[in-house]
This record gives sequence, structure tokens and C-alpha cells, in this order.
Amino acid sequence: MYLSHFGLQELPFTITPDTEFFMSRAGYQDALNVLTIALRSGEGFIKITGEVGVGKTLMCRKLIKTLPDNFDTAYIYNPYLKADSLLFSVASELGIKYKANIDQNELLRRITTKLEENHSNDKKTILCLDEVQAMPISTLEVLRLLTNLETEKDKLLQVVLFGQPELDSVLDHPSIRQLKQRITFSYELLPLNRAALSRYVQHRLLVAGYKGNNLFSKQALNLVYQASNGIPRLINIICHKAMIAAYGEGETSIKPAHVRAATSDTLNAQRTRKRGFRIWFPAISRWVAERAL
Repeated sequence: MYLSHFGLQELPFTITPDTEFFMSRAGYQDALNVLTIALRSGEGFIKITGEVGVGKTLMCRKLIKTLPDNFDTAYIYNPYLKADSLLFSVASELGIKYKANIDQNELLRRITTKLEENHSNDKKTILCLDEVQAMPISTLEVLRLLTNLETEKDKLLQVVLFGQPELDSVLDHPSIRQLKQRITFSYELLPLNRAALSRYVQHRLLVAGYKGNNLFSKQALNLVYQASNGIPRLINIICHKAMIAAYGEGETSIKPAHVRAATSDTLNAQRTRKRGFRIWFPAISRWVAERAL
């Protein structure tokens, strides 16, 4: 692809939530600090919200990766679970063995036993759930019941909820008002501002092995910001396509025209100006031809 052209060791702007590219900017680091402090203090429910593409899944994976060994972590990324399916998922994530025909009461008993064993061994059990705004209300109610498991002083299970802003509306449902009351810490991840975007782009390039001067011109970064509104996922998509466009022309720096070309080909991006098709299509043709070799 364009790796050798720009002197890179790996692709810098993939949309996979790779924790190696986690940037300790103010917003992300603050959220990680809130999560770490809340979990160490034994709080029951913690909520992290943010718009689509702002980096919630990356934050979740970074949290799991950085927790010490005395944390036993279960991660559930599929929100479309029925109430009983949630129990099976939790059991599987915690390494609990069970037969296919086990009933819900017995499964809950085994989960409780596992949580008690962890507690007796000075281990905290953490359940991280992604895209919770799409979880059925009945499933959220079972989740609340799970957190009823406690000793006189400690919760046996702590829960971190990651979701889009609509999660706040879901939590207003009368049947799960007790769950909402148990959320003791919350944090909202915001899009990057213009200054943070520049640091974000440079950070990802450095992690990917780039050693040159500023690859993106100031004007190009301005256009990336306008087109992405500071959403990291869109930033990654636009920057990746802009680099393909520059590579297709044999350029060694990213100019505004390359960003316009990338933006014109990206859904949900704010169109800057309707130019760049002349650059974009030759770049794609060259990239496809190279991959075919």
C-alpha cells in the first residue's frame, strides 16, 4: 500500500480500536482516571457515554488492558441479548463451566459462587458492556439484580456501561430507575477540538513509525477537522483516504486537495468543497493495481 512511500511500519489510521494507538489526551485520560478510581473504590455502576465513533470501545479495551491482575474482567460487546442470554454470556466470560441444559437459577448460583470466590481471593470482578443503549430493558433489569450480590461492605460485581448519548434516555425508563440511581460515576467522551486533532494525527503517525516532518499541512488538518467534526473514527477514515490520494499522485505530503478528495468519498463527512475527484480516482486505481500484484 503506501507504507514504504511514507516510511511507515503499519497503517496509522485504521478504524479498529487498537490500544497501541491510545492517546493520553485530556478527555481520554480523564475518563480512564475516573474509571480506574471508581473501580478501585468498589463502586457498583459507572457510565461512559459519547457519540458514535468518539472512541468508547477503544476506551473500554484500554481499561481492560490496564487493570491489574487482581481484577477479573468480563467484556460483553453484543447488546442484543435477552435476559437469560446475559447470564450465559457473563458465565462464559468469567470461565464458569456449565451444561447446555442448565436452568437460569443454577446458572445464577454458579455465577454467585464465582463472584464469592474472587472476593475471598481479594479479586474484584468487573463487567464491561458496550453499546448499552441498544440493550433491552428486561436485560438491564437482570443486570441490576446481578449487582445486588454483595457482602456487608463490598459489591461482588462492578459494572461499567458504555453507550451512546441515547443511553441516558433508556435509563429514564421507570422499570430500571433503581439501576440509574446506582450509577455513582459518569463521564462523557467528547469529540476532539482543533488543537487536539493535530496532536491526535501526529500521535498516530508516530506510533505507526513515521519519522519525517509534518505530513499533513496545516490547511489539510483544518479541512480534516471541518469534515470530521472532531470524531476520531471519521478522522481516521479521511486521513487514510487522503494518504491514498497523495500516494496515487506520488506526493510525500498531504495537501488540502487530498483531504477534499477523501471527504467527497466518505459518508457522514461534512463536505468541504466539491473538488478532488480528479485526484481521488487515479489514486484508487493505483492502489487497487498494486494490491493485485
